[in-house]
Amino acid sequence: MTRGLVLGILCWCSTQVYSQAYKTCTEIGFFGGGSYYIGDMNPGSHFRYSRPGAGLVYRYNLSKRHNIRATAFYGSVYGDDARDNDPTLQNRNLNFQSDIIEIAVGYEIDLFKYNINNMKHPITPYFFYQLAYMRMNPTTNYNGNNLELQPLGTEGQGTALNRKNNYSLNQITVPLGVGVKINLKDRLAISLEYGIRKTFTDYIDDVSGNYVDPDQLRAQNGPLAAELSDRRIDSSEGYNRGNANNKDWYSFYGFMITFNPFKRNICEMRGW
Repeated sequence: MTRGLVLGILCWCSTQVYSQAYKTCTEIGFFGGGSYYIGDMNPGSHFRYSRPGAGLVYRYNLSKRHNIRATAFYGSVYGDDARDNDPTLQNRNLNFQSDIIEIAVGYEIDLFKYNINNMKHPITPYFFYQLAYMRMNPTTNYNGNNLELQPLGTEGQGTALNRKNNYSLNQITVPLGVGVKINLKDRLAISLEYGIRKTFTDYIDDVSGNYVDPDQLRAQNGPLAAELSDRRIDSSEGYNRGNANNKDWYSFYGFMITFNPFKRNICEMRGW
């Protein structure tokens, strides 16, 4: 009985220590900045078509150099051929916008020793990699209305005109990025961060392959699908609607304000 009591006390003490460690090695905070995308309507111009983005941040500091991070971001991306300098894209005359909802978890590595609870290690560059769930829903402006594009199958998805089914609005992505953390004071820090997302879809903008026969598309998916599939000013120019060989990317960039909400510093007690 005595042995069991001792083991029970040790287990309870261990649980309390880890519970306190969990609390005091935790950071929570907010993200604010911008978002944009790279794809068929913006082939290579970073930060172009940026829109505001926001989110929530959680970090668990495993050591002075290693952290687990979880984030939930919301932003919006868009593209508009009419605003491009390339005459070929201007002639294609497509536009889109899409809200982006992202939930991600991953790993963050500090290049220098860093601790939000200690001004002795107040600054460090870092990089991160994550695995994320992303929700998109491309729409287009047509006669003053925003219309959802995925159900229309504008490239013949889900019909005899295209071997592909309708693309999914739910995607897995891989966020990668860099940043720098700076302590403002004990338990409060700011981070400047840039992250880009590798995706496995070419349809954030609803554009990927070739034009399909408009009459057949009209017969199978309706007149609106045919109208929005091909909006070229001069229909004799260009046969590729997009580049099916390149997947789309999107980015979040901005700053984070994070703080440790617990006073007792178990992280420092563990020699961090």
